[in-house]
Amino acid sequence: MKSNEVIPQSIPNNKWQSPFVFLAVASVVMAITFAAWMAMLNNFVIERAAFSGAEIGMLHSLREIPGFLAFTAVFVLLVFTEQVFALVSLCLLSIGVALTGIFPSIYGLYATTVLMSIGFHYYETINTSLSLQWFKKDEAAEKLGKLMSIKSAASLSCYALIWLGFSVLSASYQVMYLFFGISGLLLTLWLAFSMPKFPMEHVQHKKLILRKRYSLFYFLTFLSGARRQIFVVFAGFLMVEKFGYSVQQVTFLYMINHVINFFLAPKIGKWIAKVGERRALTVEYTGLIIVFVGYALVESADVAAALYIIDHLFFAMAIALKTYFQKIADPKDIASSAGVSFSINHIAAVVIPAAFGLIWLYDASLVFYAGAGFAIVSLLASQFINTRSSFIPTNISEVSGSDLGLEKDSQLSQVKGQG
Repeated sequence: MKSNEVIPQSIPNNKWQSPFVFLAVASVVMAITFAAWMAMLNNFVIERAAFSGAEIGMLHSLREIPGFLAFTAVFVLLVFTEQVFALVSLCLLSIGVALTGIFPSIYGLYATTVLMSIGFHYYETINTSLSLQWFKKDEAAEKLGKLMSIKSAASLSCYALIWLGFSVLSASYQVMYLFFGISGLLLTLWLAFSMPKFPMEHVQHKKLILRKRYSLFYFLTFLSGARRQIFVVFAGFLMVEKFGYSVQQVTFLYMINHVINFFLAPKIGKWIAKVGERRALTVEYTGLIIVFVGYALVESADVAAALYIIDHLFFAMAIALKTYFQKIADPKDIASSAGVSFSINHIAAVVIPAAFGLIWLYDASLVFYAGAGFAIVSLLASQFINTRSSFIPTNISEVSGSDLGLEKDSQLSQVKGQG
């Protein structure tokens, strides 16, 4: 049998044993572990480890190093299938979260953060790849929206338990981190033993793939990583440091965000499928410009909370960037390109938290003005999106480009050249 042939596999009769259910449960694991880690983090590091903006920036820079190295996932796939790799990643994520509360020191938090982050970023890479391979192009946006809704529901439950744990049960950070980490580990083990191996329609390249026609996607992905770090690292830190939000108040904000996402994410997915990626990203980037300028100027805790909620809603539209890539990509490039694009996403993510943490000490508003600048560049670049140039498999296209290769010509040009 040739190495590039797909081995036929029977699809299970049980409806719950499906790729969508697998990704849905995996999304629950991702949500309850990472949401718990993030919701308690700012209060935990300030109260237990006396972090300032410089330390929190360094922690998040360390957290993003595994994301920068996500391109190495393609080499791990030489050993594991993508489905198995996803399960291993979820295990590492869960263990890292479980250990977080046990080491309330600067270096202890750095260590557990890196462990958690390895699992988180490898899973996110594989999750993107599996979603775009398992879902058809005409249903991908809607199903990704449903998965986002499920993830929001799981996160909402997580935040409710955190609020209950701190407000009613007077639980410690150590107990809460252990609870959510172990819960994620048990769900992952259930997936490992209850789900069959699902067939893949296209055998993925086991090498790094860079193509010229993906250049706009790479650039938008880079800018997305830069903007997202400002939101993830500094928007939440602003709420705690400047406005004195407690862990319960921060958790309540997260709950509002995920209630909104639970209802709107599937609708956003359908809307993206209807209006197209360029129009959806135009709306997202325009809204983010306004939000980041608002962060820079805000002096009211209530207005800051409103900006935080709106900010989170706009990021739900990032589905459009994934479906844009699905439409222009060679199906065999998806696994490799998912890792490469995730690394590109994290180039800025490794630098921005630490560098902007120092800027924060000088003037916090400059951090958010920079975020608005990234959004402006994203808005301009998104106007060049053209999904009409979708990939059309041909024998000629399969030999174009080198292993790390930038394609020299479009497929159409190649066809004409052969003529």
